[in-house]
Formats: sequence, C-alpha cells, structure tokens
Amino acid sequence: MVNTDIPKHYTASPSSISGTPHLTINRDVARDLDSTNVFEGPEKLLEVWFSASPASLPGSATPHGLKIVSSDTWKEMLDLVNCQVLSIVESEHVDAYLLSESSMFVFPHKLILKTCGTTTLLSGLPRILEIAALAAGFPHVVGNPVNCIATAATPYRVFYSRKNFLFPDLQRGPHRSWRDEVKSLDKLFLGGSAYMIGKMNGEHWYLYLTEPNTVLTPPATPDRIETETKILDLPVAGAGTMGQIDNVDGEHDETLELLMTDLEEDNAKQFYLEHASAVAEGRHFQRAHKIRMAEQTHLKTINECDLEHMSLHGDDCIDNGDTLDVFSNTSSDSSEFYSSEDEDPFPTELTTEGHALGTVVSECSGLADVYSASKYPDARIDAYIFSPCGFSANGVVPAAQAGDGTHYFTVHVTPEPHCSYASFETNVPSRQTGKETAEVIEQVVNIFKPGRFSVTLFEAKPPEIWDENDLDALAELKAAERQAARKNARMESIKGYRRVDRIVHDLEGYELVFRYYERWDWEGGAPRLGEVGY
Repeated sequence: MVNTDIPKHYTASPSSISGTPHLTINRDVARDLDSTNVFEGPEKLLEVWFSASPASLPGSATPHGLKIVSSDTWKEMLDLVNCQVLSIVESEHVDAYLLSESSMFVFPHKLILKTCGTTTLLSGLPRILEIAALAAGFPHVVGNPVNCIATAATPYRVFYSRKNFLFPDLQRGPHRSWRDEVKSLDKLFLGGSAYMIGKMNGEHWYLYLTEPNTVLTPPATPDRIETETKILDLPVAGAGTMGQIDNVDGEHDETLELLMTDLEEDNAKQFYLEHASAVAEGRHFQRAHKIRMAEQTHLKTINECDLEHMSLHGDDCIDNGDTLDVFSNTSSDSSEFYSSEDEDPFPTELTTEGHALGTVVSECSGLADVYSASKYPDARIDAYIFSPCGFSANGVVPAAQAGDGTHYFTVHVTPEPHCSYASFETNVPSRQTGKETAEVIEQVVNIFKPGRFSVTLFEAKPPEIWDENDLDALAELKAAERQAARKNARMESIKGYRRVDRIVHDLEGYELVFRYYERWDWEGGAPRLGEVGY
C-alpha cells in the first residue's frame, strides 16, 4: 500500500543513515509550475566527461571533482538553459537535480544534463566548461575577457543526442535545427562527429560526440568547415567486433534509453494531477478504514475475554455478570480509538503538492519497482507531477555491492494525447540488476504502453585481446560474445511489439545499438515526424 503521509520535515531524507541519499526541495519554484503549454516531450541530452572515471581525476582537480560545485552555481548556469531546480537528491557518488524541464546529474568526473520543451541546453555548455575550470579545478584554457573568450576546461569526451523533435518550429537559440546544433558544438570542440541514426523520413535519432581527450576549438579559427552529419540507416557490417576500450579504469559504462510515443490514452491518465490526487485520497481513506476496523476488532476481543478466573486483590473475583471497564482510569469515552474520515481528514498537500503526489504516481505506476527496494534498499526516488499533467522522476541507485558506485535512472512523461511521450534512461548495469536488458525494457514499456518506441544502448567495449596465447582471456572473450549474442536475440522479441529497425555502430570505445519497435496491433498510421532529416 502507498504511504501517503507527508513527513513533517519533507525537505530532508527521513533516513539519517550515513550515505543515504538526501533530498532538498525548492518549494518557491515548485509552487508556481504549470505544464499547460508544454508540448515538446523529446529531450536534448548532453554528457560532458572531464575524466574517464572518478578514480582518474587529474591532479589539478578537487578531490570531489564537479561535486564540489555549489547548487547555487549550477542554478545560475541553468538560467542560461531556461529551466529551474525543483529538488536535489545528494549522495556520495552523484547529485541528482530534478528540473522544471527534466534532469541533471553531477558526478565527480562528468555532468549529464537532459532538458525538454523549448529549453536552450547548448547555451549553458560554455558556462559548464567555465565552472569545471574555475570551481572544480580541471585543466583548462585561460580566457581573454578583452576578446570575450571565457575560461574553459578541456573535456575528456562530449556526447550530445536527441530524438527528432515533434515541434521543431517552437525551438529557440541553437536548437532550431540539427545543423545549427552541430555548428554550435563545432565552435567549441575540434574533431567532433555527427550522426543521424534511423530513417530520414521515419523515427530517427541524432548524435554528436568527440573523441577521447577532446581538443577545444581555437578561438581565432575562421570559417571552419561544418562537420558532416553521417546517416546510419542500415545495419553496419562487422559492427560486433571488439575494439580497445577507452575506459582506463575498467569502469563498466552502459546507458539504456527508451523514447516512447503514442502512449495508451487511458493508461496515461495516471500522469495527470487530478487523477493522482484521487488515487491518493482513495488510498488515504482506505488505510483509515482498515485502521478503524482493526481497532474495533481489538476492542471486541477485549470485551469477549473470559474473565471469570481473574481476581483482583487476591480474593475479589469478578462474577460472570460483571463488566470490566479497561478505560475506567482514563476516560469513559473510547471514541478516540476509532478513526473516521472527519477525524482523519485528507491532507490538502495531496491535492496540489507535486512532490507528494509524484511519490504516489511512482509507486502506483510501478516505476518504484523497476529497481526495487528489496534489492536496492538505499535507493531514493525523487518524483514530481505537474499541473495539470506531466511527470518527472530521478532515481539514485546505490549499488547492491559496496564499491560499485552509485547509478541513476530518470523518467519524464508528457501524457497529452496529441503529443504523448515518455522517456526512461538509466546507467544501472544489467549485471547488477539480475535482469536482462530486455526484461527492464518490457517492465518499463508495460508501465507506459506506447504505440511505438525506440531504444538506444551505449555500452563500453571490453579490451581487445592482443596475446592469442592467453587462453583464460580468450575464454572470457568467447563467453562475452556468447552472452552478447543471447542478449541481442532476446532484444528482438519484446513482448507485444515487433522490431522494425536495428542499427549497430562502432564508436571510439563504445558500441551503439539503435532499435525501433511498434506494437503488434498498432493502427495509428505513420509516426508524427515533426522534424525530417537535418
């Protein structure tokens, strides 16, 4: 049963155990949010890595890397992006920011920023590089205020991606087209690569990335040649070959992203504030009724006790006709032991409070069970439901085994029928969950029931085997290849859906697999493309 009680000090985690994620809510922002005019669900996703892992921070950086940066500094950067902080979950390895438009995750060595709507994400990137240099101490190029050149840290790698927009004409700043976004990134980084993955006249996905040890674009570079966007619309032959991983510390990097459209309309109602409040109210009074029935049963049991063998003061026995008043030393009115709707009123917060109702939605929808508390007892979900509809949640998931770090997942939902969309992203490794990637996908898809969806899976590749005489290493490689083959076969058969497209691409140190699915009984016609090509 959902616990709809709101702790008195809801701005902090109810647990005081060391290492437990800690929640802080920005009530000033949350109070005035309204999602009536938010239509563009597909998010812009930026990852900026300043080292390969938390263990390989450069000597000039602070011991905690980017996590040393204050929340006020990040909020100032987010003003450039045109979004605000709703709440923050702080943990040892990652700080999760729930935003008015999606999410931000700050690790010691990297920052992940994901924003929807008409936010101007790339407008905040120069400031991110400056913050990493000045506040976190990462190696950098000193700016020149005279020429309006900001100080900028040199990133290790940069990834920027998004699905094709549904309403591209509403975008602002550098996001009016994919070509404009590539130009904006090229102004900052040398040697970037741009891709369009999928059908130009169908569902597709854009990606820009830099090679390891990214080089900043010299400020004086005149009229640089625009990076060409490569179109990947067919499976790449030989894409399963193993390459040299660039993750020098052996940290397994794996990111799964589901982008879902055409959500089943009745099912999507659970992401409306009015519906969530009704669910919370029903559960509140259901719990009150059960408590009242339990108290009545308890009192009845006391009254029916056989007291004929009880004695008071040794010789004074109670006859069968006598009654013992167990409340005689307090009050003759036992009504205080009964609960009623009048005596246990429905909290007003559960009609309007986005965070309280967000918790109700995450538990009732099944999102809280994707990485369940039974396996991840220290996990924390920070959820928010908007008015009149829309839903966002961040999950901070400490590894089940000590030493494996803390991972995240994030969910965002636009439930309106004419533009319905939901996304789910996580870097929790499948080896930790005990579930295959396909099982996680099926669990998430069953929550949202989309008409169609795409899946992108980024996985760091294992190191290449150079010594053919190393039999143990060769055996491990063969086992990994067999496991990958089973995983790929399982991904071909997501229950209730047919796989339409599958594209595999080798990137520097990573393998990217893009898949697109449609429901078997789908009769909704061609997808709403919005943005075609680049």
